[in-house]
Amino acid sequence: MKLSEFKFELPPSLIASHPAENRDESRLMVVNRATGKIEHKVFKDIVNYFDDGDIMVANDTMVFPARLYGRKEKTGAKIEVFLLRELNAEMHLWDVLVDPARKIRVGNKLYFGDGDLVAEVIDNTTSRGRTIRFLFDGDADAFNKVVESLGETPLPKYIKRKIESADKERFQTIFAKNKGAVSAPTAGMHFTKQLVKRLQLKGVDMAFITLHIGLGTFRAVDVEDLTKHKMDSENYFVGTECVNAVNKALESKSKVVAIGTTSMRALETAVSATNRLKEREGWTDKFIFPPYEFKICSSLITNFHQPESTLLMMTAAFGGYDLVMKAYETAKKEKYKFLTYGDALMIL
Repeated sequence: MKLSEFKFELPPSLIASHPAENRDESRLMVVNRATGKIEHKVFKDIVNYFDDGDIMVANDTMVFPARLYGRKEKTGAKIEVFLLRELNAEMHLWDVLVDPARKIRVGNKLYFGDGDLVAEVIDNTTSRGRTIRFLFDGDADAFNKVVESLGETPLPKYIKRKIESADKERFQTIFAKNKGAVSAPTAGMHFTKQLVKRLQLKGVDMAFITLHIGLGTFRAVDVEDLTKHKMDSENYFVGTECVNAVNKALESKSKVVAIGTTSMRALETAVSATNRLKEREGWTDKFIFPPYEFKICSSLITNFHQPESTLLMMTAAFGGYDLVMKAYETAKKEKYKFLTYGDALMIL
């Protein structure tokens, strides 16, 4: 397929700047692949679509405050540093994005807080990318505490408002456990403990993968021919408990539900030759777009994504291109909210 086939107009008024007051009371569009039927519900209504033996797989990655503001030595110019990936915990070595990039050169020192943290730029990576080393004497735990105190919740730039104290909790799922993501797995943000309890009372089980979301997930596709696009790698882990629970559901022909495109990506990366889930960890650069034959999941819960994004492409691969694009047009007409803090789409 071509990039231009995923283009549509997204009015700025439909981009959510705040989440729903209660996580599980965001709007939910339900799309049935077999019938083509589109329903309009509230997120907590998902309990009506699943039964005993079904399993939902969520991403338990935890977002850390990846956006730091510092100043450049000598000039004092204000610099934004976005922590992307820790390369070496012992040496406090990181790949980062810097803004404005043209002012940051190899050898520059950057200061954060009142000199609580100092970093030295040691290499260039991409146009806005740098490798930096934090000059810090403490261990990894002490370093993380300083980053927690100085860093800011990394809301996407398309949310045109100041960060609020509530964002620290809302830009995180209730499942968050393993620190390492620079963006939240947004589909999981609609779940509450009460909703999970209601699902469990129906016999619906939860399982977890970890996929640390990097900014590559949101990097613009700049080639018309999608087979030429290369995804950035993201670190993931699919463990024994999840494998056993998913394979048990597959054997009993129960539903396996991916909560979010990140969960789907990890599950589709860890498929065995017999179309069962297997334990795996490492890095995945899997890019899913139509046509694609999914091996594990029978349902997907996700948000409404950007035009021409890899997340929309995966959603269209799962739901069927025509049906998903029709659902998006319906969402626009019905004034659903899009993107990180927006409403949910469930494909059955």
